[in-house]
Amino acid sequence: MDVNAYTEGQILLIDKPLTWTSFDVVKKLRYALKVKKIGHAGTLDPLATGLLLIGTGKFTKKLNELQGLDKTYEGVITIGKTTPSYDLETEFDSEADISHLTMEDLQGAALKLTGPIEQVPPAHSAVKVNGERAYKKARKNIEVKLDPRSITIHEFQLLKVEGANVHFHISCSKGTYIRSIARDFGELLGVGGHLSSLRRTSIGEYQVSDAEELEAFVAKVRAYEAD
Repeated sequence: MDVNAYTEGQILLIDKPLTWTSFDVVKKLRYALKVKKIGHAGTLDPLATGLLLIGTGKFTKKLNELQGLDKTYEGVITIGKTTPSYDLETEFDSEADISHLTMEDLQGAALKLTGPIEQVPPAHSAVKVNGERAYKKARKNIEVKLDPRSITIHEFQLLKVEGANVHFHISCSKGTYIRSIARDFGELLGVGGHLSSLRRTSIGEYQVSDAEELEAFVAKVRAYEAD
């Protein structure tokens, strides 16, 4: 490992740990690699894991291009319960009976959310409203109105259903909020829903199977420096 190469410029594939923010990962790598220019392409929520593309040095200029690539995710939508953040960051605020729903109902809802659609981002997101991040207003219980955005869901596949937990695979365009997909999926079923698990598996041709765990990568850097 040539740590100096990261100052010049590299693209790193990191498997983001659960509960870490994308900025936390960048901050840790900046310190470990001792680089000034470093950033990431495509934010992952703290409660999501999976592929995070990190650019250092001259490759930070490629991050906007990488951020525009299609992405794939696997995860779990839990139907019948909702939260204000559309995931497990906030407490449940409603519950509904799901016993009447069939697999045909679930597949029909997924089909309606496939293709070009208009999506409203979550209020608990980093979208700016009048210069302030929406989540800051949402956490103060201030009503946030966000405009819908045009996105494309290339594939929305239901992998299996275990009670209220719907396991899925989604391939989508940039700008897609999977938490909003969970909300819309639940609303189409008439029972509500939230995202209870999410893992990003690819960004363009970059695969999470080729990514390194953050702590393992940092340990490798420290071992190199100790030699």
